[in-house]
Amino acid sequence: MTHRRPRRRSIPIVVALICAVFLSACGLSSGGAVPLKVGPGSITENEGLKGVKITVGSKEYTEQVILGYILEFTLVAAGADVRDMTGIVGSRSTRDAQIAGQVDVAYEFTGNAWINYLGHEKPIADTREQFEAVRDEDLAKNDMVWLEPGPMDDTYALAASKKVIDETGVTNLSEYAELVKTNPAAAATCVDTEFRARQDGFPGMAAAYGFDPAQAQTPILQVGIIYQATSTGNQCKFGEVFTTDGRIAGLGLTVIADDKQFFPHYNPSVTMKASFFEAHPEIAPVTAPVTAALTNEVITELNKQVDVDGRDPAIVARDWMVAQGFITEG
Repeated sequence: MTHRRPRRRSIPIVVALICAVFLSACGLSSGGAVPLKVGPGSITENEGLKGVKITVGSKEYTEQVILGYILEFTLVAAGADVRDMTGIVGSRSTRDAQIAGQVDVAYEFTGNAWINYLGHEKPIADTREQFEAVRDEDLAKNDMVWLEPGPMDDTYALAASKKVIDETGVTNLSEYAELVKTNPAAAATCVDTEFRARQDGFPGMAAAYGFDPAQAQTPILQVGIIYQATSTGNQCKFGEVFTTDGRIAGLGLTVIADDKQFFPHYNPSVTMKASFFEAHPEIAPVTAPVTAALTNEVITELNKQVDVDGRDPAIVARDWMVAQGFITEG
């Protein structure tokens, strides 16, 4: 979802848009202070990272911001001098900042890189093979290093309310495709601009399931609005969602099965330029246990705490890490 995610849950939109136009005005040349103080837990000070200046970046949607803070707190506990550059608008802007050296490390998703950075049209079905293909090609082409991925797999999906599913009988995307062909109004699908254009989004899905995307009714909404609008089933009979979003359960939505397994796997990996990794290889063992703990269940709950319960993403990230024993409150 960019699935994975691409994309979603902007915070806050006005400031983020200003940042997209005036990068230096928003501190993208150096980043800001980490929002909360934390101390070592099971992650202890690492001699190789002590005092090393590291800028951590993320995209602007909730899940990526949470992952950005998790990465920041991990590196702070290891003794690094961390700067915060979470909340960059869009996948491409975040990637460009990393390629340019404005961002040193960030969590990125395998499927997003495979389709949108490396230019492939078809994902690889096996998650391990997908990671290894991204790891090897991105290093060869762009000198980017991918560390071992986490188990969470946040990908795109369509969802609908129980009422709409009962009315249409649609439970998988093959049935959805038939509905688009026979009754486009009954299949009106709310999407955001990026999903409507991405090859790992609506156009690619339409090709895989054999319908003309121009025939579909696809109102464009901000991602944060799509979930609520889909839950009412009025303007949006179906809506673009991300499979680890806490609002799916919170609003009683049902994910439509991807029966042809079109959507790519979006496993998170800590990424950085090869030169940075060669200078600081200690990042790999320090971040590995945290990445390994990022399951679908974990990130869905953390997303829910922000998007449904209204908690601050930095506090949510810190509290989870404290509960896991990775860090202590500063």
